[in-house]
Amino acid sequence: MIFIDEEKCDGCGACIPGCPEGALQIIDGKARLVSDLLCDGLGACVGECPQGALTVESREAEAYDERRVMIHMAEAGVNTVKAHLAHLLDHGQADYHAQALAWLKENGMETLKDGAGTPGQGGGGCPGSRAVAFAREDSAAGSLLGMRPSQLTHWPVQMHLLNPGSPHFRRSDFLLAADCVAFALGDFHKDYLKGKTLGIACPKLDEGQSAYAEKIKALVEQAEINTLTVMIMQVPCCRGLLAMAQQVVSGATRKVPVKAIVVGLQGEILQEGWV
Repeated sequence: MIFIDEEKCDGCGACIPGCPEGALQIIDGKARLVSDLLCDGLGACVGECPQGALTVESREAEAYDERRVMIHMAEAGVNTVKAHLAHLLDHGQADYHAQALAWLKENGMETLKDGAGTPGQGGGGCPGSRAVAFAREDSAAGSLLGMRPSQLTHWPVQMHLLNPGSPHFRRSDFLLAADCVAFALGDFHKDYLKGKTLGIACPKLDEGQSAYAEKIKALVEQAEINTLTVMIMQVPCCRGLLAMAQQVVSGATRKVPVKAIVVGLQGEILQEGWV
């Protein structure tokens, strides 16, 4: 692991570009190791320090987590992903490099390794998949005009396109809704979406749903969501979405409360409760 001699460190920040994993940050005028999980211990940052404040030491630490690093890399963009992959190869880290490529494939982002596409999981190069957060306030003007304001706080919302590493998911209340729910439930925004982040999916028609399980796990363990609400229609095929969410949460290292809401075909709430 990296050791930082605070007496020598003058906070110049020269070490930061040498750590593509994002494990180093300048905080209160000093370089800080912000996460053992992100530090690969290869010492690329050491040679960048003009004060000699950084060295490599052996100590007990959490194991380096390549999958968590890749969420950070993808959020930072194409050039950062390329730099990280090259960094791993330059240091002979074939296993980590393979894990990184596997993560890109699982999340539909294989084009990033070649410098194509845009960040945002599952983006496939589509500008509409770029992560965007919205500031939401109830609009008095809209109410006067008879318009109900949207309660959507971010984009994208389709589960294949979500990046669990996006800041807006951090410690949020996450709503996983079947695609048809918002069309059947007239007050979906006002009564259920307000104050929550959102992911939508169809358990019957969507392909590659194993990626959904991985993203739910990342939301629980890494984004540390507070609660998970699953809204499904009363039709039998929708039950698969709830079952998948429950299975992921039960096997996660971090537990969160799960609420199930079943919506009738005409928008009535047939069932609602913690499961």
